[in-house]
Parts: sequence; structure tokens; C-alpha cells
Amino acid sequence: MTTASVAPAPASSVGADGMKRRERSSIAGVVPPATSEVTIMSAWPSVAASSAGQLFGRLYLIDLGMWPVTLGNLIALASIPVMLMLYLSLRLPWAITRYRLTNRRITIDRGIAWKVEQYVDFNRFDSVVVEVRPGQEWYPAGDLVFRLGTTETFRLAGVRRPEVFRQACLKVQQSYMSVAASV
Repeated sequence: MTTASVAPAPASSVGADGMKRRERSSIAGVVPPATSEVTIMSAWPSVAASSAGQLFGRLYLIDLGMWPVTLGNLIALASIPVMLMLYLSLRLPWAITRYRLTNRRITIDRGIAWKVEQYVDFNRFDSVVVEVRPGQEWYPAGDLVFRLGTTETFRLAGVRRPEVFRQACLKVQQSYMSVAASV
């Protein structure tokens, strides 16, 4: 029986045509932080990130009447054009935002070119808490609050299904800290 060993490709290589090739890894998404910054997971803020979205979320939760004809459901039906405009306003080229978890940090990127607007390094927080503001529970969404001790160091507003992104952040942070400790 023979076994084959696979060595990871270099972080960045130049092909025969002189063009820089995309980074590859023997295991998808596993690249040492010292080599390069690689996106592990991305999330986009929902309309629950805005105060208008939270206001409508609170209105949609009004349970007056008999299901399915409740006041909240009627407001949701009537507000479709407004909410569509709110959603599209979040996707305009100058306003588009994404939250990105990389092997080095967590960033808030804006614009079509994904310029990093804010970020937090893994050593700048020790806990991540999901904070659901009034109106966000209807979407389901919440804010991810990164804390160092009792101090808030970073916040991602209106993350859809925030617990999934929270768990990923904590796992990558743990991995990053163990690699940093061994170096």
C-alpha cells in the first residue's frame, strides 16, 4: 500500500504567462495567517441593521387579530414597497456592506471594491455576544458585539442568523490564537 503526500501550493505564484495565480491550499480555506489573508466566511447585514428595519420589525410583531389576519401581517403586506426600497438602498454601489471573517481578523467592507472600513483583530476581543434589539427578532437577526473584558471593541449590526457567524468567529479566533502561541 502506498500513500501520497500532498504539499500545499505556495501562497502566491506566478504562471508562465506572468499572471499572478490565485492562492490554493491542500485543504480548502486553511492558510496560515502569516502567509496571506484569506476569507473564511462572509455575511451581509439585513434590513434589521437599520432603525427603519427595526421599526417595521416591531410593527410586524403586533399580534392583534386572528392568525393569519393579524395587524402585524397586514402591515407587512402593506409595507412591501417600502421594505423593497429599503433593501435595495442597502445594495447601492456606494452603500453595499459585507462582514468578512478572515484567517487574520473580522472586517466591515464597503463599496463595490470592498474597501475595509473597520476591523477587529482576534487579540482585541475575548467574547462575542449576540444582542437582539427590539424588532430584529422578526427577521431573525441580531448584532454581534465583540468585547474585551467589559469594553465593547467592535459591533456587527443586523447579522442574519448571528449565532452561526458568532460560532465561526470564536472557532477561527481559537485557531488563530493557538497558531500565534506556537510561533
